[in-house]
Amino acid sequence: MKKYFFFFGFLLLCAKGTAQYRETIKLTPADVEAVFLKQNIQLIAEQMNISMADADILQARLWDNPTLSVGDVNLWTTQGQREGEAEVIPPVFGSFARNTQFSLELSQLIQTANKKGKLVGREIVSREIAVQEFELVLRGLKIELRRAIHEIIYLQNYLGVLSTQQEAISRLITSYRSQLLQGNIAKTEMLRLQSSLLEIENEENETKADLNEQLKIVKSLLCIDPLIRIELIDVEKETIAPESILLTQLVGQTLTGRADIKRSQLQTKFFDKSLAYEKSQRIPDLTFSVAYDRRGGVWRDFVGFGVSMDLPFFNRNQGGIKAAKISRAQSLQLEEQLLNEAQHETVEAYSNYSDAYNFYRKISSDDLLTQLDTMLDVYSKNLLNRNISMVEYIDFMEAYKSNRQTLLMARKKMRMQFEELQYIVGTEITNAL
Repeated sequence: MKKYFFFFGFLLLCAKGTAQYRETIKLTPADVEAVFLKQNIQLIAEQMNISMADADILQARLWDNPTLSVGDVNLWTTQGQREGEAEVIPPVFGSFARNTQFSLELSQLIQTANKKGKLVGREIVSREIAVQEFELVLRGLKIELRRAIHEIIYLQNYLGVLSTQQEAISRLITSYRSQLLQGNIAKTEMLRLQSSLLEIENEENETKADLNEQLKIVKSLLCIDPLIRIELIDVEKETIAPESILLTQLVGQTLTGRADIKRSQLQTKFFDKSLAYEKSQRIPDLTFSVAYDRRGGVWRDFVGFGVSMDLPFFNRNQGGIKAAKISRAQSLQLEEQLLNEAQHETVEAYSNYSDAYNFYRKISSDDLLTQLDTMLDVYSKNLLNRNISMVEYIDFMEAYKSNRQTLLMARKKMRMQFEELQYIVGTEITNAL
């Protein structure tokens, strides 16, 4: 646990630093995902939508403010409004409101038909939608990160293959250079080796450019200093065999685990709540009031109570109700379409993973591929001893690179297809189904 915290502390320190030289940090795929979940800015921003939804629920629970009205205030009095020297209207206290008439009214809106409860219920569903939208963003960013991780591991390993070839040909060129000076070999053989080396170096540069592009993607998702270089450790992870996964259960898990499906179902629920709220708008709200009138009527200090409401003769929220019904029907159609697409996507992803898994297992168990490194040294020695021709050696080098690349590509594709299957299903597949 201490090592874990030290790792994050060091990484955060590097992320905030302004070092002039590039640092290299070796990480496992699990380490990369841990940093991603902790530091990705887009995830942090998306989480704020959930907090804003909480604020909307709080706002929906609040009562409407009461209204205080002050009216009928005379700002001055004339001589004719007074009876000789006597004051017609005494002050309220001190000299305040002497000879002043005014009225006060305090009113409070009371929502009927449980409008507030229906609105709160709708906002609660809206928050649940925000949670699923966060899960949807997380799901998309996670598959993007994992694709980049597997691509980086493949490119790193393929650079190792090219480096092995480069070292073997460089040793041959060194030996051939002395043989050429002694006149034991033709210059064309030397040129053929140098040409092969140049091709490998060119491919190495192109591979490094692809690697840098993938590293840029990972570092952007991790939100770390661009001057820090990441090197991924290739950890062999046991992959679940497709025959141990029941396709029917996998399809069922897709329908319950995917965030976009949950969001679509919640969207329908949201429109159900909206329809109930719009229907409640047909019933008019009540406004209760209490009023005080000072010297404005028959009584000197009059206190009265009242209630008011709209008369729903013309506007009974017909348009709002109709729009809510249409939105709900539309949401049901979109939900059905999404469920149908998700099932087909699951079957396709499972088939692709099964094919990639079986192909990788087949070629990885081939003894010929495991003996390629040993054969590389044997062919180099045979070429120096003139037991094979230059053409045979170059052909073997091409076959060596092609077979190594095929093996690495097959493993990368198997891993990516498994990640794609998890992405389609919407959950981590950790055990056989």
